[in-house]
Amino acid sequence: MKFKMPHTLTLLFYLMVAALVMTWIVPQGAFDTEIIDGREVVLPGTYEVAEERELMNPVELFTAIPRAFEDAQAIIFFLFIIGGVLAIIRRTGTIDALLGRLLENLGGRPAMLIFLVVFVFAFASSAMGASAEYIPFVLILAALCRTMKMDTMTAVGIIIAGYGIGYGAAAFNQYTVVVAQDVAGVDTYTGWGVRLALLLPFVMIGAHHVYSYARRVQLDPSTSLMAGIEPDNVDTVTDYPALSVKHVIIMTAFMVALGVAVWGIATRGWYLYELGAAFLILGVFTAFVGKIGPSLMAEEFVSGAKDLTETALLVGIARGIALIMEEGQILHSIVYAMSVPLGMVGPELAAVGMMLMQTIMNFFVSSGSGQAFLTMPLMVPLGDILGVSRQIAVQAFLYGDGFANMIVPTNPVLMGILGMASVPYDKWFRFCMPLLLKLLAFAAICMVGMVMFGFS
Repeated sequence: MKFKMPHTLTLLFYLMVAALVMTWIVPQGAFDTEIIDGREVVLPGTYEVAEERELMNPVELFTAIPRAFEDAQAIIFFLFIIGGVLAIIRRTGTIDALLGRLLENLGGRPAMLIFLVVFVFAFASSAMGASAEYIPFVLILAALCRTMKMDTMTAVGIIIAGYGIGYGAAAFNQYTVVVAQDVAGVDTYTGWGVRLALLLPFVMIGAHHVYSYARRVQLDPSTSLMAGIEPDNVDTVTDYPALSVKHVIIMTAFMVALGVAVWGIATRGWYLYELGAAFLILGVFTAFVGKIGPSLMAEEFVSGAKDLTETALLVGIARGIALIMEEGQILHSIVYAMSVPLGMVGPELAAVGMMLMQTIMNFFVSSGSGQAFLTMPLMVPLGDILGVSRQIAVQAFLYGDGFANMIVPTNPVLMGILGMASVPYDKWFRFCMPLLLKLLAFAAICMVGMVMFGFS
């Protein structure tokens, strides 16, 4: 009988059950904590096992779910707002027009095409959390690559490398950066300058990997991983809107809204309410410039919010897991068990170990927001114990979650892109695994450097 990975929501519920059972088995205990700069920080060396075990009632498994949604409500509603506004932007054709113009102008220069498209995709994912928006470009880019004597694998590599790198090296991504920093108790968008500066070298690694493969295929088509799979002739697809002044204004407005949000957070103490308001204003402005009527704007907003319903549910359930572990008094016990081996290698390598843990977790929970709510409650106190700042704990999550998105078969965006391009997963694995290892190796160097230079 062939094994089938359960739906992520089902898997998270199983983890809730497992967390409940663990409260009956794992020693209950806690560290002492102290309020430092308004944050509750775990004090190393203070872990003690509870004298008496308090058993949780199985009914609490179900009461934990609505309470978890209540705890995570600010993030959940912020995600709905972001989804709705991005849907309005997509409706105007702005994203399609910008990417289409880029492909059109660089069709005769493969090296420049690969670098710039990977960079644009990565920047869009880093800034606004774009992912599934790239699926419509699969056929366009595949046809363009074929006309340049490359193959469909090159096109898929360009798209997924940009998407994965953008999430891993995210500077402003509302689905990962904002959520992870919120759970970690870190000021929203802090550290964005470092993250943005590191985006370029990661893009260069990804673009070099894709171009090296594409160049081999151009010189010897028999080396293509798609040899014997894709047809010899593919019609060129140019089905994208022309870039207009309207599109430029909308994209400029997005960057302005993002800049205002960062300014407000840094200087006025803004948080999710103000961020949500900034993006709602952007949505109304976009609808006005794009000549989208009030009713159609509302329909698009609802449609975009619907697209994030699953993500919102994952966030709530993931918070429920942490809630059970907290109330069952095993969260600190698990943190203590994890800290023992990592504490033997020093904070630099411990930070790398935290990143690898996040990478492994992405095989089970591919939702960035859901994974943040699931793992950050563990990573934050672990970092406190190991001498790793909470900002670096957030970075470990971003690298582990983002880069693994490119290869985990539980990622629906990845499988959607592969399905659209008719690229077998085993062929993609052969192409992507070396790239993933390169990115994680450089990310490990970055993590060590961040610890050494006190990134916080």
